[in-house]
Amino acid sequence: MQTAAGVVLAGGRSTRMGRPKAWLEWHGSTLLYRAAAVLARTVDGPVVVVAAPGQELPPLPSGVTVAEDPVEGLGPMQGLAVGLAAVAGRAETAFVCSTDLPFLHPAFVRRVLRALTPGTDVALPVARGFRQPLAAGYRTSLAGLVADLLAAGDLRPGMLFKHCEVARLDDAELLADAQLARYDPELESVVNVNSPEDYAAARDRQPPEIVVERFGALARNGGHRPHAVRAATLGAAADAVGLALDRHVVAALNGDQVTRDTALPLAAGDTVAFLSADAGG
Repeated sequence: MQTAAGVVLAGGRSTRMGRPKAWLEWHGSTLLYRAAAVLARTVDGPVVVVAAPGQELPPLPSGVTVAEDPVEGLGPMQGLAVGLAAVAGRAETAFVCSTDLPFLHPAFVRRVLRALTPGTDVALPVARGFRQPLAAGYRTSLAGLVADLLAAGDLRPGMLFKHCEVARLDDAELLADAQLARYDPELESVVNVNSPEDYAAARDRQPPEIVVERFGALARNGGHRPHAVRAATLGAAADAVGLALDRHVVAALNGDQVTRDTALPLAAGDTVAFLSADAGG
C-alpha cells in the first residue's frame, strides 16, 4: 500500500484578504493549524507546510514540519514543487491543499487519494464547477517535472496537467463515496476564503456536528450516553460536556487516536470518547 503525505501551501500574498490567511481564526484554531491537522489525522505519511521566504507562521500541530520556499512570487506551482520534493523520499503520493479551506473533510482527502491508482499522476477534483488543483492528489515523483516547468516559465498548474496522467473527479464521482456524500454532500471541502466577506461568511457558519461519549468515572449520572454537540475542535467538544482536557482526562477520536490536543480539528461525523486517565477511573 502506498504511503500518502500531506502538503499545505501557506504562502501567498493574501492581497484580497488584506492580512495573512494562515493566522485567521476559525472556531478555535487558525486556518493553517486546521488544514495541517486535518491532513495529519488523515494521511499515514508526513505532513509539511510550505512557507514563503521569511513568512511567520502560527503554531502548528505536533509532528508537522515546515519547508521554506526559497523563491518569492512564483505562485502555487513553486509551492507545489517545494512541497512534493520535501516529502518525496517518504511517501509515494501527497494531498496538496491551500491553507484557507475551513470545511476540508477527511473523507474528501481520502476519496481524492484513492483515485491515485497505478498509472495516474494527479487526482484532480473538478468540484462545484471548477478545477481544484489546491485540493488535489499528486505523485511525489512529479517534483522534478514541476521544477522543470517552472524553470521554463510555466507557472500555471494547467501546464503540469498537459504532461502527466490526470484523473479528473467530478461531483458525481466524488460523491459516489458514501462517507463523503453523507458528511459533505455540497463538497464544501473545496470552499476557500479569499476576501474579508468570504471569511466573515465562514466564521458565521456553525461548527460541525459531532458525537460525544463519556466513559468510566466521567460517565456518572447517565453521562455515558452518546449525544450530538456542535464543536470544531477537541477543546470545544470537552467544553460542551463540562470537561477539561487536563491530566485527569484523555480523548479518543473515532476509537483510535488518543490525544489531549485541544486545537485538534473535528469534522462532521466524528465521535469523541472522553475517558478518565486516573488509575481505576
